[in-house]
Amino acid sequence: MGALDAQLVPAVDGVAYGLLLFVVAAGLSLAFGTAGVLNLAHGTLYAVGAYTGAELSDGTWGGLVLGLVAGTAAACAAGALLSAATAPLARRGHLDQALLTFGLALIGGNLLVEGFGADEMPVRIPDALDTSVDLLGHRYPAYRLGFIVMAVVLAAAGTWVLTRTRAGAAVRAAADDPEMLATTGLSPRVVHTGVLAAAGALAGAAGVLGAPIIGPGPGTGDTVLMLSLVVVVLGGLRSLWATLVAAIGVGEVQTLGVSVAPDWAPYLLFAAMAVVLILRSGRGLAEPHGPEHDADPPPDPAERLRRRLARVPWPWRGKQAARRAKAAAAAGGSGAGRVATAARAAAPLLALVVVLAVLPTMLDAYALSLAGYALALGLLAVSVTVVTGYAGLPTLGQTAPFAVGAYTTAKLAENDWTVGPVQVVISAAVAAAFCVVTGPAVIRARGTTVLMITVAVGELTAIAIGQWKSVTGGTDGLAGFPSTQAFWGGEPLFEELAIYQYAAVVVVCVVAVALVLLRSPAGKLLTGSREAEERMRASGHPVTRYLLLAYVGAGALAGAGGSLLIAVQSYVSPADVGFEIAALALLAAVIGGITSVIGALVGAGLIVYTRDWLAGSWPGHGPLLLGVLFVAAVYLLPRGLAGLVSGAPRAAAADGDDDGGAGGRLPAPRGPVDAEPQDPPEPAEAGPPSRARKGTT
Repeated sequence: MGALDAQLVPAVDGVAYGLLLFVVAAGLSLAFGTAGVLNLAHGTLYAVGAYTGAELSDGTWGGLVLGLVAGTAAACAAGALLSAATAPLARRGHLDQALLTFGLALIGGNLLVEGFGADEMPVRIPDALDTSVDLLGHRYPAYRLGFIVMAVVLAAAGTWVLTRTRAGAAVRAAADDPEMLATTGLSPRVVHTGVLAAAGALAGAAGVLGAPIIGPGPGTGDTVLMLSLVVVVLGGLRSLWATLVAAIGVGEVQTLGVSVAPDWAPYLLFAAMAVVLILRSGRGLAEPHGPEHDADPPPDPAERLRRRLARVPWPWRGKQAARRAKAAAAAGGSGAGRVATAARAAAPLLALVVVLAVLPTMLDAYALSLAGYALALGLLAVSVTVVTGYAGLPTLGQTAPFAVGAYTTAKLAENDWTVGPVQVVISAAVAAAFCVVTGPAVIRARGTTVLMITVAVGELTAIAIGQWKSVTGGTDGLAGFPSTQAFWGGEPLFEELAIYQYAAVVVVCVVAVALVLLRSPAGKLLTGSREAEERMRASGHPVTRYLLLAYVGAGALAGAGGSLLIAVQSYVSPADVGFEIAALALLAAVIGGITSVIGALVGAGLIVYTRDWLAGSWPGHGPLLLGVLFVAAVYLLPRGLAGLVSGAPRAAAADGDDDGGAGGRLPAPRGPVDAEPQDPPEPAEAGPPSRARKGTT
C-alpha cells in the first residue's frame, strides 16, 4: 500500500501530461486525418504558443489570458500558412509533405531561438495557481490540477464543435466526400485551410497552457512532435476517445513509467508504436481522405509552368533522345554496341572518380574533412535510395543500420582491429544482420505506415545507444580509439588528405558494387516489384523476398557508411545517428533524384556544404539554412538533379539515365496496376529528425 501511495503523484502527473499531449495530438490527427497533411512542423506550432505565453506571462490572470489569446492566434495563423505552403503538393504524397514541413520546422525553430533566446524560458503563473494543494495526503501543484480541468474543457469543446456543429459537419464531409461538400457551395480548399488553422490553434493553446509543464526551449518542438506522433499512431485517426486513451497512456509512461521502471520506460513508447503499426500493416494506417485525395485538383501555377517547360524542345533533349535511341539499338545488336552501352553505364562512376580525384587540389584541410563526412553521409543516402527509390518503401530509419556500422567499427578499433577494409566489411555485415532482424516488420507495410515503422526502429536504436553506456558511451559517445589504417601494415590515418583519399576509395568501390547490382536483372525485378507488386506476385515472383534482400542490402550500405564515419571523424555519439540525420539522408536522396545513386552522393555534398560551410559564415543559423534547403528541394526539384539532367517528361520512363536510376520523384504507393510490368518507369508520385553533427551548427 505504501508503494502504491508513493506513486500517486507520478500517476496524477501522467494524467496532466497525457491531457496536454491529447490536445496537441488532436490537432495533428485532425491535420492528417482530415486535411491529409503529414505535418512535422506541429511541434513547432506548440513551441510558438509556449514561447508567446511565456513572454507575456507576468504572474497575473490578465497576462495568462493575454498569452492564451496571443499564442493561440499566432499558432492559428501559422497553421493557415502551412495550408498555403502544402497546397502545391496536393498531387504529391506524404513524404514530400514530411520533408517540406520538417524544413519549415527547422526554419521556425531557428527563428524562435533567435527571437526568444537559446535558454529555456521561465513561465510566471498567477499566485493562486502557483501553490500546492493537499491531494490524498500529498502536496500537489495547484496549476497542474487546474490544467487538468482546462484540458478537459478544451477537449470537450473541440469534440462538441467537431460532432455537433455545422462547421464540424463540413470538416467531416471534407474528409469523407469533398465533391458532395462542393455541391453545397462550400469550398473543400477553404475547409482544408480552416482545418490546418484549427489544428495550429489547438497546438498553440496547448503550448500556452502547457508551458509550465513542457517549458519553451530549443528542443521543445522535437519532444512534443515525437510524443504526439506516438499518440496518433496508438490512438488512430478515427476516434477521439481512442486518442485520449492513448495520450493518457503515453503520459503515464513518461511519468509513472520512469518512476517504476526507469530502465525500460524509454523503450515502451516507440516499441508500442512499432507493434501497433505492424499489427495494422495489413490494412495500413487509416489513410486520410481530404480534398487532395478524393478530388482531382487543378495543377497549381508552378506545376503548369513546369509542364510547359517540359514540352519545350530544348536542344540538348533532342541530342539525349538520339543518344538513347542509338544506345538501345546497339544493345540489341553487335558486341560493339553492348560494349558502348556498358561504357555509357560506367560514365557516371568514372565522372565520380574524376571529381573525387580533383577535389583535394581545390579544398583546404577543413573543407577536405567536410568532404570526407559528406562521403559517409552519402553512403547513408545511397541506402535510402535503394529502399525508397528502388524498393518503394519510404524510410526515415536508415540511421539505425548506419549507427550499427559506426559503433561496430568503433568497438573494432578499441580492440585493435584498425584495418579499414576489414572494418568496412565487418560493419556492413553486422548492419545487414540487424536488417535481417528488423526487415520483416518493415517490408510488410506500405506507404505512410512503413515510414512510421522506420521512425520507430530508428528511435528505438537511438534510445538503446543512449542507454547502453557500457558499450556505446551513452550520450557522451565514443572517442579515443586508434585511428583507421587504409591497408594492412599502413600508417594510421591522421592527415585530412589521407583520410579523404581512403573515404573516396571506399565510396567508389561500394557504389560500383551497388550500381552493378541495381542495373542487373535483380535490380529490374526489384523496380518491377515496386511498380506492379500485385502482378509480380501473380506471376509467381517472391516479392517479399526481393524487398527483404533490398532492405538488407541497403542496411549493408548504411553500415559501410557508418564505418566510414568513424574513420573520418574518430568519434560517434547519438547526435550523429538521430532523426535529423535520417531526414538529411532522405533529403540528399530527393535532391539527387530518388533513384539516382550518384545523385544521392551529390545531394549529401550539397547538404554538408549548406549546413557546415555556409553556416560557418553565419554562426547559429545552420538549422535555418537547412530548412531553406528542404523547402527549395521540395518545390524546385520534384524529380531531383538527375531529372534536370535527363530532361525526361515527369511521368515517362527514363531508361538509361545517368547511373541506372530514373532520377524520378518519390515512388507511388504500392498496389495493383492495369499494365503488365515492364522495365522500371520513373516513379510518378511521392509518398522527416537529434540535432546536426556535433559542433557544426
